[in-house]
Amino acid sequence: MKLFDSLTFSRLKEGLAKTRDSLVTRVNRLISASGKVDKSFLDELEEILISADVGVAMTSQIIVNIQQRVKDERYQNQDELRAIVNKEISQVFVNGSGGNIKDPFFIPADAKPYVIMVVGVNGVGKTTTIGKLAFNYKNAGKDVIIGAADTFRAAANEQLEIWAERAGVKIIQQLQGSDPAAVAFDTIKSAQSRNAGVVIIDTAGRLHTKSNLMEELKKIKRVIGKSLPGAPHEILLVIDASTGQNAIQQARQFHTTVGITGIVVTKLDGTAKGGIVLSISKLLGVPVCFVGVGEQINDLQPFDAEAFTAALFER
Repeated sequence: MKLFDSLTFSRLKEGLAKTRDSLVTRVNRLISASGKVDKSFLDELEEILISADVGVAMTSQIIVNIQQRVKDERYQNQDELRAIVNKEISQVFVNGSGGNIKDPFFIPADAKPYVIMVVGVNGVGKTTTIGKLAFNYKNAGKDVIIGAADTFRAAANEQLEIWAERAGVKIIQQLQGSDPAAVAFDTIKSAQSRNAGVVIIDTAGRLHTKSNLMEELKKIKRVIGKSLPGAPHEILLVIDASTGQNAIQQARQFHTTVGITGIVVTKLDGTAKGGIVLSISKLLGVPVCFVGVGEQINDLQPFDAEAFTAALFER
């Protein structure tokens, strides 16, 4: 499957414009203003990287790598220094994000329906992500059913129903206040009876009852596993790139509770902190699977580290 045509890559570039200005443009300005690697240069470079949410550990690694390259290669001019710095930053992005996916929509033959449980706090774009994800899977030739297991928010089912209609997929839902695990169970049974290929389960994300939320997620996961051994096959965490380090704390909590298998980073087009893609993946040891770069239904893109880096660093 060809993941990135010219239009898709163009949307990715547009979506990363704020991060590019915050990170790459500022780095290039620093190089032009300084022209040499000294303590002042490295201190300012560190500040630029951390402000883009690259993370302290990855920033330290980049700084060390640049110091070594400069020592070994003895650059002759600003262009050579710029090439060294940008290469080291981009290399850490490619190696650290776990996102070189050949076919993100591949489903093992023995996993039918393929069950994806989607988690995340309210406001991160979870509902829209599910709609876009369903659209992507349908375009890949899969029969998709959405389970509306966020039964606590009055508008949740309505929003998800709209997105299911846009994606052209079936949705299973119950009345507000129903047992979320029961919705997940019914969705899987419906998928089995229809011989559907993919089930995507929405879940609640209310922060004000955090402990209850986490227990509910555990219950949903248990019920899914009992109704279909081996499921859920994926647990995707949706995070909002603009929330920065708060997103990392959220990710740790969800990972501890249900064991996430992949990350979806949304709202990259609205933030200068695109470095979160790297830092959150590295800290959790979990790959970034998709990134959101806009509001349209086709603006959720399979994450490919090389394409991401090319879009970020292309001058």
